[in-house]
Amino acid sequence: MVKIESRTAFDSFYPMEVCATEAEVNRLKESATENYLLFPEDRKYPIRMSGDLPYRWVQRRPSNRYYGEAMRNEYYAFQIGVYAAKTDLEDIAISYSGSDKVTCFNTGGIDFEGKPFVKRVNVPRGKVQALWFGVDLDRNCKRGLYSFNVTIAAKNERPQTINVTLDVADTILEDRGDSQPWQHSRLRWLNSSLGINDSIVAPYIPLQVQDKSIRCLMREVRLNEAGLPSAIEANHQPVLNAPIRFLVETDAGIQIFKPVLFRYITISEGKVSWVAEVSNDIISLTCNGEMEFDGTVDYTIKVKANMEVRVKDIRLEIPVVKRTAQYFMGMGLSGRYCPSSYSWKWMGPQDSYWVGSVNAGLHCELRGASYSGPLLNLYHPAPPSGWYNANKGGFAIQTFDNTVLTTTYSGERILKSGEEVNYRFRLLVTPVKKLNPQDQFDNRYYHNGKNPAPSPYDLSSGIRIINVHHANPVNPYINYPFVAVDSMRKFVDYWHTKGEKVKIYYTIRELTNQVPEIWALRSLGNEILGDGNGGGYPWLQEHYVDHYDVQWFTPINGYQTCDAAVITSGQSRWYNYYIEGLRWLVQHVDIDGLYLDDVSFDRDMLKRMRKVMDEIKPGCLLDLHSNTGFSIGPANQYTEYFPYINKLWFGESFMYDQMPPDNWLVEVSGIPFGLMGDMLQGGGNPWRGMVYGMTVRYPWGTEGVTCDPRDIWKIWDEFGIDKSVMKGYWDSTCPVKTNNPDVLATAYVRKGEKGKMLISVASWASSTTDVRLQIDWKSIGINPDKALITVPYIKNFQEIIKIAIHDTIRLSPAKGLLILVE
Repeated sequence: MVKIESRTAFDSFYPMEVCATEAEVNRLKESATENYLLFPEDRKYPIRMSGDLPYRWVQRRPSNRYYGEAMRNEYYAFQIGVYAAKTDLEDIAISYSGSDKVTCFNTGGIDFEGKPFVKRVNVPRGKVQALWFGVDLDRNCKRGLYSFNVTIAAKNERPQTINVTLDVADTILEDRGDSQPWQHSRLRWLNSSLGINDSIVAPYIPLQVQDKSIRCLMREVRLNEAGLPSAIEANHQPVLNAPIRFLVETDAGIQIFKPVLFRYITISEGKVSWVAEVSNDIISLTCNGEMEFDGTVDYTIKVKANMEVRVKDIRLEIPVVKRTAQYFMGMGLSGRYCPSSYSWKWMGPQDSYWVGSVNAGLHCELRGASYSGPLLNLYHPAPPSGWYNANKGGFAIQTFDNTVLTTTYSGERILKSGEEVNYRFRLLVTPVKKLNPQDQFDNRYYHNGKNPAPSPYDLSSGIRIINVHHANPVNPYINYPFVAVDSMRKFVDYWHTKGEKVKIYYTIRELTNQVPEIWALRSLGNEILGDGNGGGYPWLQEHYVDHYDVQWFTPINGYQTCDAAVITSGQSRWYNYYIEGLRWLVQHVDIDGLYLDDVSFDRDMLKRMRKVMDEIKPGCLLDLHSNTGFSIGPANQYTEYFPYINKLWFGESFMYDQMPPDNWLVEVSGIPFGLMGDMLQGGGNPWRGMVYGMTVRYPWGTEGVTCDPRDIWKIWDEFGIDKSVMKGYWDSTCPVKTNNPDVLATAYVRKGEKGKMLISVASWASSTTDVRLQIDWKSIGINPDKALITVPYIKNFQEIIKIAIHDTIRLSPAKGLLILVE
């Protein structure tokens, strides 16, 4: 053998994974006077190994100096490798002299909530810890040498100091280095708080406060002296039949409290917060609440015992108007008509429910667990301790004359004098925005994973939005769209000239190995990259070696490169990097939004994303896809996202032919929340989908089917559906009904001199059935004596049928018709 070569430069071990031999390391340690050694290192050579020394370091020896070349306005990154040669190092601390512009990312920063934090860094004997630093050189930095000292001190060892000298050129680096990821200037994004503020976003309006009433878009919440909602309205319809009650029951019965305090803490356009206290001799309750511009109401109620007491139960009761509580989902139930009674005990992934109708409803999430985002199968947090109470807690539905009562109880417990228990919950009043079917009909998606570019013929069908998935030449690597930026920018610019919008796949849950900053992220332990048993694609085993959790693997360009992804840790500073990355993509690549696929962050991230996008480019779009076999009821899991989402794609594992209409309406359509959606699994059910204004997304492949709604879109255009008013069977003003409750109809009505109507009718009957349409001719402004009814030909959907006004229509199970009335 003459030599060993890496397959590509990316596969290379040189120079930072070429290990020094045991003898070479021993000689280095023997010559050292200190118990730990410091190796300043350029950002070009990220420190990769934690259990071995690179031969490069044996050659260059430890040093107390670092020299680098920088520019004005650059965010300059460098490393210091700490080798615990002879002893364990405990709680490393960093200090600086000569500059206040230096940050060490390993010892602390700003968390995903915008709060400062400190990390403890220990280095076991024989191990290497990479410390990554950033120097914030401003535009006014003088040309010449910029020098400062970095002192590294472990609690159990003497400090050592590195003198850092940067030779600053006169050139101003306008983008701070961000266009060259190898420079690691983007590491500062980890400590960003961008988007964390109380500003509002479209279509929402400033909160209006009058006494104890708080109004937001389409909704109103009125508070009582205990700080809880005494009334909630949506679209001027009552949600509650009585005030929400937080009850404490002891052996003496339900405790009666006297008001002590109610006052507002913050009143701004985007958020209103308050505190209320009630008390008696036995128990005190402190209620901290806040309402945001999107209709979200957060509560933390502190229960404090003024003396030792045996509590039989602490529970939250929400009495919903019966005519409002038509539908229900969550707490172990799929979307359906609201049951008259139901009982549930804590089991995952469930911590929330929704009850309501198309015009008014309420989502409630029980909080306090370590993770409260969408409860995907990847995450199994323990239930919130206050509500769970060693499995004594649970949930129930009861129905009375005019009320559907939902009760979340926590069961009995002994509270010692002075003991406190916190109960957290979050409400979201629905719908979150006005339904916009016209947007659904106008903005048609092209979503082709491997080939994101539509043909001219595709464009003629009315496509307006192109979704660029990952694992293709435009966006090759999952959740890191900064490698192929030039090709992506070229793609976006080209399609903008054609009048198209371009959105990309960019989320957080997994992260490709093709990230230039990956070794800096690895140096943070499991703060950002999740722990795991390793394995998977050879590159991961050879370079990561251990402590990672394998996710997607995708060959790119015939294995010329490969995308080997690992899981991230969830809530971390990577959220901050992601938000800054989104801002950069909108600003520099001119993308029009994102496609989100079963993501796992919470609503605060959606809020930050929407604020950042709209600040740079108002009108950016977010659409959300989910696999119900993975997320177990995504409409409930993702309800908190809905104020910031433009469209749903629910999605994989939805059995459209088997789902009853109540499940369609609640879990798939998005309509009760002010959203519209597309179908996916197996090509959907086009007949039932049209009842909810839904088609599949062209030309996605699923279960051997290439989704193709273009023939339906053609009928839309011929009819002018974007100029119609959608009236579904759930709407009391729908002008079309059938004589069979298992056959449902939605009318798309165009009024005016040439009034006409497109009727979507679909069957949920188990067998072939004959039905008659019942049309309110007066409401649609058409004279029945002059009405022309046609069933137009639509490929793979229906044949031409001649029918008269009073004819019966024969429908096969799970099928339907589109009927034109002029």
